[in-house]
Amino acid sequence: MKIAVKTKPNSKVEKVERVTQASLELGDNKSELVEYKVCVKEAPVGGKANIAVIKALAKYFDIAPSLISLHSGATAKRKVFEIDD
Repeated sequence: MKIAVKTKPNSKVEKVERVTQASLELGDNKSELVEYKVCVKEAPVGGKANIAVIKALAKYFDIAPSLISLHSGATAKRKVFEIDD
């Protein structure tokens, strides 16, 4: 399952909230992704914020962080994560 994530690094509070259904065009296919807003305390330096987002998503979905991988958007505020079942 892929999810779209809008990140907010350097936040005072760490939280995850579901926002809306978002659409993402991948080539000729258009797929629907659920969009989440994730606030983390870490700064976006050296990938620390991405790791914090993965940990926050893992806690939110109650799964191991190793089941979540960054699919695209490593340096962007909007990212796509893939969650393995």
